[in-house]
Amino acid sequence: MHKDFDLIQRLDLIKELCAGKSVLHLGCTNYPYTEDSIRDNSLLHFELEKISKDLWGIDSDQAGIDVLVSHGSKQIVHGDLEKLEELQLDGPFDVILAGEMIEHLNNPGLFLQGVSTLMGRDTILIITTINAYCGMRFLYYGVRGKRGKFEPVHPDHVAYYSYSTLKLLLERHGYKIDHFLFYDVGREHRLHNRWFLNIANDVCVRFAPQWADGVVAVCRLPAD
Repeated sequence: MHKDFDLIQRLDLIKELCAGKSVLHLGCTNYPYTEDSIRDNSLLHFELEKISKDLWGIDSDQAGIDVLVSHGSKQIVHGDLEKLEELQLDGPFDVILAGEMIEHLNNPGLFLQGVSTLMGRDTILIITTINAYCGMRFLYYGVRGKRGKFEPVHPDHVAYYSYSTLKLLLERHGYKIDHFLFYDVGREHRLHNRWFLNIANDVCVRFAPQWADGVVAVCRLPAD
């Protein structure tokens, strides 16, 4: 495992931790970009199907689930990520992956309460999310933000997280962080980024990894 606060590639870490394990993938469809992700061969759920011992997925977007099922995916459940305790799943899982979804939630505390019901003593929960202090976005927003009117943010995001805010949220809900890391702009995203954004990112992370694209918390429930 990497040292805390290392700069890593998000997908490499996820694959490393999920290989050969029973995995629950939350927000698995990447809807409404499911079809686009399948076309450019970047849909994470398909990669997890290849490497995990057993894989389940949960998503609230039935349209995205239908797309995955039409491509042969199995064991995908329609469910509310803020009401996970209501789902009938055979846990616990070795790994629960919450990738790029906590920033979409209205009530992240309800999510963390619910996901704990699917965890055992040895389960690890991987949370990845956009970094509140991403240097690349700061620069872009400063130059192209139109005095605050234009913000480079996903239209469905309702929150940003940093080391301190994500750590506090997890601790308040009884989680122990094993590792906290920063993730760089993914190789799969560099191909689609504007060239000057990639340069801005590379300059920022060369000086400080805490200006990276996103953050990762690898955590678990505390031992009794």
